[in-house]
Amino acid sequence: MAVADIILVGGRVWQGLAEGFAEALAISGDKVLAAGPRAEIEALAGPGTRRIDLAGRLAIPGINDAHMHLLPYGTTMTEVDLRPSAVKTMDEVLERIAERARELAPGQWVLARGYDDSKLAEKRHPHRRELDAAAPDNPVYAVRTCGHVAVANTKALELAGIGHNTPSPYGGLIERRDNELTGLLAETGREAVIDVLPELTVDDLVGSIERGGKDLLRYGITSVMEAAIGIRDGWTEMEAYRKAHRTGRLPVRVYGCLMGDKTRSILDKAVPEGLVTGVGDDMFRIGPVKIFTDGSAGGRTAAMTTPYLGTNDKGLLCLTDEDCEDLVMTTHRHGYQMAIHAIGDAAIAQVLAAYEKALAAEPAPGRRHRIEHCGWLSREQIAQMQRLEVIPAPQPSFIYYFGDLYNQVLGEERSAFSYPMRAFIEAGLHPSASTDCPVTEIDPFPVIYSMVTRKTDRGTVIGADQAMSLAEALHAYTYEAAYGAHDETRKGRLVPGQYADVAILSRDMFDGPPEAILETVCDMTVLGGEVVYERETALV
Repeated sequence: MAVADIILVGGRVWQGLAEGFAEALAISGDKVLAAGPRAEIEALAGPGTRRIDLAGRLAIPGINDAHMHLLPYGTTMTEVDLRPSAVKTMDEVLERIAERARELAPGQWVLARGYDDSKLAEKRHPHRRELDAAAPDNPVYAVRTCGHVAVANTKALELAGIGHNTPSPYGGLIERRDNELTGLLAETGREAVIDVLPELTVDDLVGSIERGGKDLLRYGITSVMEAAIGIRDGWTEMEAYRKAHRTGRLPVRVYGCLMGDKTRSILDKAVPEGLVTGVGDDMFRIGPVKIFTDGSAGGRTAAMTTPYLGTNDKGLLCLTDEDCEDLVMTTHRHGYQMAIHAIGDAAIAQVLAAYEKALAAEPAPGRRHRIEHCGWLSREQIAQMQRLEVIPAPQPSFIYYFGDLYNQVLGEERSAFSYPMRAFIEAGLHPSASTDCPVTEIDPFPVIYSMVTRKTDRGTVIGADQAMSLAEALHAYTYEAAYGAHDETRKGRLVPGQYADVAILSRDMFDGPPEAILETVCDMTVLGGEVVYERETALV
């Protein structure tokens, strides 16, 4: 009889949506050995078995964030923090930028991330001239929370070669008001600045991966899809992931999505090396290919068929239909799964048309092409996704953090059917859960709360009919996230033979009102049978 290395007793173990609860769990090596009645599990203990008393707490499968940016998250942890949790007014934004500039030599970049104009007291973006005043001797680049809009000061624009007469590129915006540059850049309009940002070395990026990954373990997150390898530093990002993996500095399991866009792609190197979807191991595996077709709803750049409220603006399509179809066809024929960014219904229509043509030309049952975000769509498009076996990868966190803004820019009726988790489930699709961090906070508990209640951080209910049960929400954050990565036979449930990736929470979320979910934290994280995080004040 096999002997357990670790047993969990004294609380409930949620194994998965189909399996429900067990009284106890046994782990041997890096796999789940057994789950079941306490007496049966305790019988598997030996002299060297570690016993973890749950003391009434809840153990669940390790959380799998199905779409986030691990490497950029680790990098932004060293940048100026402009998130709503850190700044409330434009003066605070500018003071933080000025403070960082005072720490740097003239000419060094001030990089900032996370401001949300809708949550600043002034309800607006910073202006180029304000950034000039805050950092007169330094180029400044401040990225909005969505990651699709940024503001640059004059020095940054000059370094990028952007002047008064520089036209907005296709699929982007270089904003002018009152006949002058505001510094605001959207979508492809940002690329000239991104191209002149300070280059990061492989070791810099390995540090970002490790820093971000260790932070994720504090939340019970054991797996992620890194949503865009190569988006800023090209192939250097792939080299960093390989080195992090090789040197044991990869704290979480990573399914790596490769950039294959028209202007930013690493496929010219990935394809010759045979780095196609599925290659790798259970710590670092090559995933799908990413292209962008639109922007963000909060930034009013998501491509819609109906204008944003009070405007004639329908957002931005980053690609022509022909370009989208060509990129999809080529990537599909190379054998890749695809994970295409599309938020608005016009962008989703473009993606589905491209998938339709590619799958008709070269059928690939089980390929599981994805639509990342998939936020604003029709029931007819959901039916088309079901027919094509396309997976939605939505961010329920957007409802929590941005729902009130959605009501303002798109209206309550349209917002009610945004990120429609219940409709996805009823159509037989496989919606996962994720944060798109650093677009929103990495903390999974507001995401779970929002899936269950459809409430924003201000308490507004957005489409109550799209709410899920707590078990369904956890299923989306564990099994369905694994399914979207072709990993459902290896992880996502606490059943014998699957990886022993476990999150031990501070309380049993199934016991109590939904609001208590927001008070939950992770006490312990187990990755492959190894305890990799313990909260200092936790009872373990």
